[in-house]
Amino acid sequence: SSMFYRDALNAIYGLGGAFASNVLGWGVIQSGTFGIIAAVTAAAACWAGGRIDTRLGPKPVIAGCVLILIAVCVTLIGLSRGSVFGIALAEGSGLPDQIFYVCGALIGAAGGVLQAASRTLMVYHADPDRAAEAFGLYGLSGKATTFLAPAMITAATAATGSAQLGIIPLVPLLALGLLLLIWVDPRGDQ
Repeated sequence: SSMFYRDALNAIYGLGGAFASNVLGWGVIQSGTFGIIAAVTAAAACWAGGRIDTRLGPKPVIAGCVLILIAVCVTLIGLSRGSVFGIALAEGSGLPDQIFYVCGALIGAAGGVLQAASRTLMVYHADPDRAAEAFGLYGLSGKATTFLAPAMITAATAATGSAQLGIIPLVPLLALGLLLLIWVDPRGDQ
């Protein structure tokens, strides 16, 4: 489960700047502001997410974060400089920029909480006497598929000629991680 949603998350982190530049025509200042917004919201959300994780457990937190990231990807697919979901905007409209900043905040918030809750869930599944092995496998599984999302994005972008549509493969990748999460025991193996 985590192997797929973490791969998609890493791709989302990596493509933010390229999307901003290619689709919205952003420069360094706007991209830097986007990064700062994402980092600040990640810090605040991790605090809140930790409290929710303590109260509800990591599995519902993970599911919620993956759903937020799916919504962000769908939003980005429908976002361009001149339109939002096919609705034309007035020339020079700042709405696409505002939407992308909100998406950055959501990526930072959901991404930070997702990573933390995933580690909490891993703790529940790790044998205390073999925790290093469990987390080593967790780290390896995250690296084993790092090619998947970038390859899918590259293929979709090449096939469609659109950076927006190139994001489409992230939705099923996130959805697959969410689907596989169904079979993960929230109490762990202990």
